[in-house]
Amino acid sequence: MSRIGKKPIVLPKGVTVDLNNSEIRVKGGKGELSWSCPTVLKVEVEGSQLKVQRQGDTRSERALHGLTRSLIYNMCMGVSEGFKRDLELAGVGYRAFVNGDKLEFAIGYSHPVVFTLPKGVSAEVDKKQTKLSLFGIDKQLLGQVAANIRAIRPPDAYKGKGIRYAEEKIKLKPGKTGSK
Repeated sequence: MSRIGKKPIVLPKGVTVDLNNSEIRVKGGKGELSWSCPTVLKVEVEGSQLKVQRQGDTRSERALHGLTRSLIYNMCMGVSEGFKRDLELAGVGYRAFVNGDKLEFAIGYSHPVVFTLPKGVSAEVDKKQTKLSLFGIDKQLLGQVAANIRAIRPPDAYKGKGIRYAEEKIKLKPGKTGSK
């Protein structure tokens, strides 16, 4: 039995859940999310709690049990509190600017790199223009956008220059003088 899958989801205040066959809609103060649940699983609302139950005991059903519960929980947290992902720009002259729904990066290329944010994701840059914060209600979309931004200029293994997650630790390789 999945330990995560059998935990009930306690709905935060102001969050409502609508179930139509396998379609799950979660509404809250920050927005609305929907997801199509696998048909082998059953989601039930009991008061202010959601429970995910599976019908069989096959390997794929066991795998989907915990995943479904986690995805629904993330939807509930996203529409009530939202998610945040922080990125840092490390390097001399590396900067980020926000222009509406576009991010503009000066990160060592001969031209500025423009990244268009998808609908549902917003960004802020601090005063020094080296710390970037992404906000959104969809955790999966937010993580994918952060990964796409990091892929523009991943951290260098020798100097550590590039775009990295705020909590990311980079182990630097020794240069040519390190071989003596």
